[in-house]
Amino acid sequence: MTNTVEERAAVELVAPRRVTPPWAIGAVAALVGAFLAGVLVGPVDIGIGDIARSALARVPFLDYETPLSPAEDAIVWELRLPRVALGALVGAMLAVAGASYQGVFRNPLADPYLLGVAAGAGLGATIAISYGPIGADGFLLPLAAFVGATVAVIGAYVVGRSLGGERTTATLILAGVTVAAFLTAMQTFVQQQNADTLDEVYAWLLGGLSTAGWREVGLVAPYVLLSSLLLLLHRRTLDVLAVGDDEARSLGLDVTRLRLVLVGAATLGTAAAVSVSGLIGFVGIVVPHIVRLAVSPSFRVILPLSTALGAAFLVLADVFARTALAPAELPIGVVTAFVGAPFFAVVLRTTRNVP
Repeated sequence: MTNTVEERAAVELVAPRRVTPPWAIGAVAALVGAFLAGVLVGPVDIGIGDIARSALARVPFLDYETPLSPAEDAIVWELRLPRVALGALVGAMLAVAGASYQGVFRNPLADPYLLGVAAGAGLGATIAISYGPIGADGFLLPLAAFVGATVAVIGAYVVGRSLGGERTTATLILAGVTVAAFLTAMQTFVQQQNADTLDEVYAWLLGGLSTAGWREVGLVAPYVLLSSLLLLLHRRTLDVLAVGDDEARSLGLDVTRLRLVLVGAATLGTAAAVSVSGLIGFVGIVVPHIVRLAVSPSFRVILPLSTALGAAFLVLADVFARTALAPAELPIGVVTAFVGAPFFAVVLRTTRNVP
């Protein structure tokens, strides 16, 4: 253990402990590039100059006339832009939540679905699709998925607390696995009882942004922004938690309360994100690890860069999902799995000897 602490300290001496200007500029450039790709790429070719003039035409008191036809205007402002905005919000939330979970639980393989969020959201969505009124999926499905994810995490916390003694990270993780297994069994039962909805359920479970609109953006944005801000403000304390609970307590931190706040914020944002996008895996593992390997192991660097790069990553994954087999569309969860599964194997191999 001593050697591990000494090695970690040696790494932190040479690694940057804050986001340096070149990396900040690179992350912003990646996000802007992904945003432009999301808006410009599609079956209808619309130039960036026309889009810029259309944007100016929407500014009050500016005497500009949009060069876009009504159909092109609707494509840009009602289809592509909300889809890009939602992809950025979801990607940023999954990435920063994954990085936070990895710091809180000191587990490089932790992801945003660790405490049963995916199972709870999947059960809620399945119930909404199977038993909800026809035509109500637009508002009922996200609400049911959000409630299911939140209930799952509360259940995991209650189960972990009922075990008695000190609530360690291992206890909480095992409680999450238990709750997830139970909710997955319930979801399977509901699916078997309603076989006619299987296609719709599986389409949601594989994730996608094809139904994204400004309503979904407005629904998820407050939760994502609040959760992300709270996690970013605690990036320094995550560095302290990474050293160990005893060291954190010696510095005056209330470890139990701090862990509850961080897990709660990451879970709330994740639940809101998956309620409108479905289950999109690997973003919370791939992006933080790329930052950790390429830049620094410090969470003061990992969290802000993961937020920007997670948004860029999911927007670009969505661009690929809707263009690779056009006019058909791949589920975005399939695209992230193609990238994430091999990367996860590499991470697993490099961390197998980490105590």
